[in-house]
Parts: sequence; structure tokens; C-alpha cells
Amino acid sequence: MSIIKETPSQTAGPYVDIGCIPSFAGLKGMYGGEDLGNAMITGNPTGERITLCLRLVDAAGEPMTDAMIEIWQPSPDGSFGPTKGFSNWGRQPTHSKTGEAIFKTLMPGAPTGQAPHILLWVVARGINMGLITRVYFPENNNAADPVFALAEDRAATLVARNINNRYVHTIYIQGDNETVFFDV
Repeated sequence: MSIIKETPSQTAGPYVDIGCIPSFAGLKGMYGGEDLGNAMITGNPTGERITLCLRLVDAAGEPMTDAMIEIWQPSPDGSFGPTKGFSNWGRQPTHSKTGEAIFKTLMPGAPTGQAPHILLWVVARGINMGLITRVYFPENNNAADPVFALAEDRAATLVARNINNRYVHTIYIQGDNETVFFDV
């Protein structure tokens, strides 16, 4: 009887940049212009326009400058259906010096039974599978959200700060302030 060994896992390689964000890898015009997910607001949709600045930090407290973040969110009415002039998802690389990914988007509405939030998917060096988390907004009653409540005493790691109408949130991959990640 032969024993088949599991293939060793590997982290995401440079193909992530090339396939998902070709301009980040120095390739231009791969998708007929901008990278897919680069622009979420594509027309003149109704809703409050916001800037979401996500900063990714590694276990040593250093910015992660070679990662990709995708966001998925409801429309201003709380639905995930199509909205004219607005894509419910976006994709950005982290900045080569600051580790920030900046999204120009709309303030999400509250899906049934939940507080307004944006779902985040993070892929980067040293991560075998993408990490899933959420970002909530400080103006809302987030405690009533059942997913937010699962984070218990670490729920603060899911709330962005509003700095001059710009929502800023740091995602800590590991360490004392590690962001809550969900196993979905």
C-alpha cells in the first residue's frame, strides 16, 4: 500500500499581481484600460461618496507593500443588486511605501439584520489563503450586527475611523492588535 503525501502549500506568487492587477506589475492595457475593479464609481449613482483608506500591517508593525485587497459591499440601499453607475466591488494593490489601498466608493446601506459594512478579502506574502474580514463605520449601531457581535472584545479591530470624511482603517495581520478574520 502506498501512502500519498499532501503537496506542500505555497503562498501567492507574482501571478497574483500579473493576473489581478497588471498595472501594479508594470503591465499596461491588459484589460483594455484600467485594471478590473480599479474604479467602483462608473457613472453618477445616488448615494454618499466616501473614501476608504485601508492600511495593511504585518506582525512586525511594518506596512505590507506587496498585497492586494478586494472589497465587496452593498449598495446605498443595502442590497447587493446592480446599481447604475456603481460596482459593488473593487480591487486595489497596497501602496509600495505606505501599505495603503484607497477606494473611492459609496457609503453602504444596511443589509437586512446587519449594520452597514464592507467585506474585505486580503491576499499577500506569507498568506496561504485569502483573509476575510469586515470594516464597519463608527456612526452606526454596530453592536446590533450579529457578525460584529461574534468579535466580542476584539470588535474594535473592525471599525474604521472617520478623519475629515475619509474612513481610515488599519488591518493588522498578526500581533497584539490583530484584526478579526472570519473563517468562511
